Amino acid sequence: MKISKSALKTARRIFRMCSPNGYLDENHMRTAVSKLVADKPRDYRGVLAALARLVRQEEARKNVLVESARFLDPATEQRVRDSISSQYGEGLNFEFRTNPDLLGGLKVRVGDDVVDGSVKARIQRLENALN
Repeated sequence: MKISKSALKTARRIFRMCSPNGYLDENHMRTAVSKLVADKPRDYRGVLAALARLVRQEEARKNVLVESARFLDPATEQRVRDSISSQYGEGLNFEFRTNPDLLGGLKVRVGDDVVDGSVKARIQRLENALN
């Protein structure tokens, strides 16, 4: 479904109104969606589709995947949590995994942002630079 510019603009405005402190307030969003469905303004389906996309993007920004070559002790996990939370804010959902293919270091994915500080990535960058 193609979303019109006006529907996208309206959805962004509603989304900003439902995120007063930079964090999405679910109750405000539910109220806004129910009012939108009840009133059925022009192109309300497009607005709903755009709102759904914005909410999915916001939720994806809160998911953090940390991969390491070996198991991290609780103190190291807490340091990683604190460091990432200071950069991206509170309310993040952390998932820690081990991936022996990394050889060492960490690979961190926060939403669409990826920071790859693994030994495997360094070797690949060095290989690309030499070719």
